[in-house]
Amino acid sequence: MSDYHVPVMLKECVDGLSIKPNGTYVDVTFGGGGHSTEILKHLNSEGRLFGFDQDIDARANADKIQNRSFTFVQANFRHIKRYLKLHGVKQVDGILADLGVSSHQIDEPMRGFSTRSEADLDMRMDLNASLNASDVVNEYSEEQLHKLLGIYGEVKNAKTLAAAIVSERFSKPFKTTKDLIQLLDRLAPRHREYKYYAQVFQAIRIEVNDEMGALEEFLEQSAEVIKPGGRLVVESYHSLEDRMVKNFINKGKVFGEVEKDFFGNQLKPFNAINRKPIEANEEELVVNKRARSAKLRIAEKI
Repeated sequence: MSDYHVPVMLKECVDGLSIKPNGTYVDVTFGGGGHSTEILKHLNSEGRLFGFDQDIDARANADKIQNRSFTFVQANFRHIKRYLKLHGVKQVDGILADLGVSSHQIDEPMRGFSTRSEADLDMRMDLNASLNASDVVNEYSEEQLHKLLGIYGEVKNAKTLAAAIVSERFSKPFKTTKDLIQLLDRLAPRHREYKYYAQVFQAIRIEVNDEMGALEEFLEQSAEVIKPGGRLVVESYHSLEDRMVKNFINKGKVFGEVEKDFFGNQLKPFNAINRKPIEANEEELVVNKRARSAKLRIAEKI
């Protein structure tokens, strides 16, 4: 399973759940099953684990887990409440989310996530979804492209790039990742080309998969689904995700300020276990470069 995706801060994530052997837990980003496999080691025959993933490739990994405590759900984690209810579960003891794109998705050339391989502009995590990267690049307005490149990719010349994309596609639509990179190469800062490519691809990927919308819906539902004293463990890989998670834990909402009741008490569902995000140690950074941008936040349901 580690060939599919190497989990970042595996021990820290599982420890953060503070697992009860007979508890019920959810790994909402199953992927290669690394986190789920470790969680199952801490459960007895009465414990339950649900693994969510919308990527069809993850099912093959789930089929390898022969454990009666485990149930795989092929769905986006934005639907966590509905699918748990279908399985007769109203509340759980903990939820783990490892956000972003898996190593497998990046390394699989045909998916179009990688800047290193030529492929169709796709980038869908759910291959049944209607919107793909080609639609975004070839059909979005200049204003829409400017906004998503700036916000989701934190691309410094987002306005210039959006205008260039619209101009370029007028004569020849973008079909492959190579087509897009040829344009990016003309606008990328020298000696920082690959970071620039990654920022642009990240922005398009987030838009294609509505990752910010899904994260907001998931966080709001987690407050309903987790039992008092239960844990929410979220690992993010870029600042926008981390800000949303931090704000939700500290203020009870993804955007805006914390609400208070008549007596001035804060109305929020979670207390932060760690005030500052946990980051990977130097030893892990040596063997897993992806860990460099990871930030782990742990919260407990009030």
